[in-house]
Amino acid sequence: MKGRKTEMRVRVSEDRIPVIVGIGEVKDRPDDPMDGLEPLALMAAALDRAHQDAGGGVLAAVDSLDVVNLTSWRYADPARQLACRLGITPARAVYGAIGGESPVRFLHEAALRIARGESAAVAIVGAEAQHTVNQAQKAKLTLPWTEFARDAPVPLRGADFLHPLAVKLGVAQPISVYPFYDAASAAHWGQTPREALMESGDLWSVYSRVAETNPFAWLPKPYASDDIVTPTADNRLIAWPYTKRMVANPTVNQGAAILVTSLARARAARIPDGALVHIWGGAAANEPRDYLDRDQFHESHAQDAVLDAATAIASGDAFDALELYSCFPCVPKMARRALGLGPDVQPTVTGGLSFFGAPLNNYMTHAACAMVRRLRIANGVGLLYGQGEFVTKHHALVLSSSPSRKPITGWPSSVQDMADSRRGPVPPFRANVAGPCRLETFTILYGRDGSVSHAVVILRGPGGTRGMARVPAGDERTLARLTDLDVSPVGIDGVAVPAVDGIPNWRALP
Repeated sequence: MKGRKTEMRVRVSEDRIPVIVGIGEVKDRPDDPMDGLEPLALMAAALDRAHQDAGGGVLAAVDSLDVVNLTSWRYADPARQLACRLGITPARAVYGAIGGESPVRFLHEAALRIARGESAAVAIVGAEAQHTVNQAQKAKLTLPWTEFARDAPVPLRGADFLHPLAVKLGVAQPISVYPFYDAASAAHWGQTPREALMESGDLWSVYSRVAETNPFAWLPKPYASDDIVTPTADNRLIAWPYTKRMVANPTVNQGAAILVTSLARARAARIPDGALVHIWGGAAANEPRDYLDRDQFHESHAQDAVLDAATAIASGDAFDALELYSCFPCVPKMARRALGLGPDVQPTVTGGLSFFGAPLNNYMTHAACAMVRRLRIANGVGLLYGQGEFVTKHHALVLSSSPSRKPITGWPSSVQDMADSRRGPVPPFRANVAGPCRLETFTILYGRDGSVSHAVVILRGPGGTRGMARVPAGDERTLARLTDLDVSPVGIDGVAVPAVDGIPNWRALP
């Protein structure tokens, strides 16, 4: 941490200073799916490893347990079931809401509870076993796991809260929404599509090389940039411009856990100072949940606000290690610009959701474990930045090998007001767009055989209105214009006309 600013430290009682004392991770790749560990077992194993990492004296004292939302299996009450399996009786046992940023939020909230004297020891844990579930379904096997809770609540998905037209057009899943940001941001930065694709490939290649060194990575193999962005038989296009290797890979069996206590309790347990990682502070903010209610698609005001807050917590100095959420390339590309970093950024200590693996909401728990390992080996300050839904939920957290100069409670945990103050006017949405319209952003959806299904365009019409339309697979001229790698189509003019099914079709003008 050379060159760190020297500031007077505020004295805080050690029983109010939150520190990470234990981490644990598990990867399960059985040859026979019947031998696969269910998510509860993966979580128990990860927590046991975190318990051992902390010296074996923390788990029994846990009074607060956060279980990251999981999708590969459904339990009636996973937090309580896990507590029973572990033989612990936390006063607070909570099953979290869906969101890729949620592990960062749980870690931040755990630190705040300790700082306020509301908790003494906190566990955060999550796991997925989608790989085994898929194998068993393919082989028509019944897994010998805890009974699947068919009546357990199912989290809301995009189709439950997005505009009906977006659902009809097939742009209600992350894979089909993030490309809107990729196209719009590249045009805003003055990049050609080819330059944007090269940046994505180079960035993802860095993630893959880090995954190669991570013993818990699902795909520990380095990839060259061209191998990531070039469509092939085993790297098909999914949604323009994203190939299979450019998107999150949820077909994994992975679990991770973190234990947090006060500095006083850590020292009472004789955990060496060199094993402790301090939680300095963090911040959260959200975008409007329906992406069509946002002012534009080239940046996220919520992302910018939380990263600005994290930079302030780090006293404005450069971070020594980063984890920039990487479900799709546009997210870390926007984040590194918000942080004022160049294209040579080292964006991960974990390996990314494409290569390390994407245990859905739980990736950032693994990232926190990787960051702790990094800070134990090389002193410094690290940034965890997580993101959820459709560039919607954002949370940043600053960790360090040394104590903070300021109590964690001295930082605002929400910067929503800051994000909202930066938001411009939102174009009114018109589902029945017709006539002359300008392209705001777009994507193209592909079938598993690589053929075009259709393109979806977001449009700006007369009077500043916003619309959404389809480009049929048969409109080869418009599709060719959209996929021209040397000239961005963002901002071109076209015409929307109603189709027989009521969904507008759009074609680019010659």
